[in-house]
Amino acid sequence: MAYTNYPSTGGDQPQQTPKDNRKVIYGVLIAALLVTWGYIIYDKNKSSEKIDQLQTQFSNVDSARNAVQEEYNIALARMDSLTGSNTQLQGQLGERKAEIDKLKQNIKDELRKKNSDLGKAKAMIAELNGKINDLLAQVEQLKAENAQLTTSNQQLTTERDTLASQKKVVEQTLTTTQTEKAHIEDVGSTLHASNINIAAINVKGSGKEVSTTKAKRADLLRVSFDLDENRIAPSGSKDLYVVVTGPDGKVISVPSTSGTFQTRDEGEKVFTNKVNVNYEQGKRTPISFDWKQDSHYQTGDYKIQIYQNGYKIGEGVKTLKKAGIFG
Repeated sequence: MAYTNYPSTGGDQPQQTPKDNRKVIYGVLIAALLVTWGYIIYDKNKSSEKIDQLQTQFSNVDSARNAVQEEYNIALARMDSLTGSNTQLQGQLGERKAEIDKLKQNIKDELRKKNSDLGKAKAMIAELNGKINDLLAQVEQLKAENAQLTTSNQQLTTERDTLASQKKVVEQTLTTTQTEKAHIEDVGSTLHASNINIAAINVKGSGKEVSTTKAKRADLLRVSFDLDENRIAPSGSKDLYVVVTGPDGKVISVPSTSGTFQTRDEGEKVFTNKVNVNYEQGKRTPISFDWKQDSHYQTGDYKIQIYQNGYKIGEGVKTLKKAGIFG
């Protein structure tokens, strides 16, 4: 059988079936889907990278902001330590402190901004630190001056204490000297009795007075003496205390004229009679007074002591004898 490639010219030809394009469409759709997913994955990766970059940038910015804030906090702490521990600084450097307070407020305002200029803030903090350094230098100068003042004060205190001690010694010496001077003047102003004479007097019926040595005949004792010149004792009234001791060794006390007085060496003592005399400074003054007892005189020694200014200034003894057979 022979075959040819020429088409048949006959009336009946076989009908061709339509071509199926679904596979192509599916392939195109799948390819497009793959491209879309690839783009999505790519875009997501890019977005993730961008987010990471933004997060890194934010973290860096936040770290820088924190660093600037920490630097500012340190500067504030330095400032507080200066003004807190130096009350003198607050008064003497008030104007400089006002400038610093204004700069601190500017830094605080800048750091509060959402989009703060950290470079500007750092520049202001650097300026703040510079001003704080100036204050620190002035504080150190004040400390040095205060140390010098403290040393000077200590020296002055030492000198004052030394002078106070010396003054106290001088005052004590002066007081002692004045006391001694007063004592010397007091002792020196004490009068002295000399030429003491004691006479027993017999008074006759006619009034005539006759000396006697007989106890029976004695009506009174007349005591006479001189108060010597004294240039220290002032002129004026002087009290003389007369102590008469009888032959029995007892001080004779008369209720109308006797009493007690204070002596410098013997304590309190009974006096028999007190005599007031008018003394003139620097002149010898003769004194005479009579002493008469209520009872008869006894035989024996009558000791008469004279006191002035608490001191015994003279003493004498009168011996009265026993009368004879003829009176």
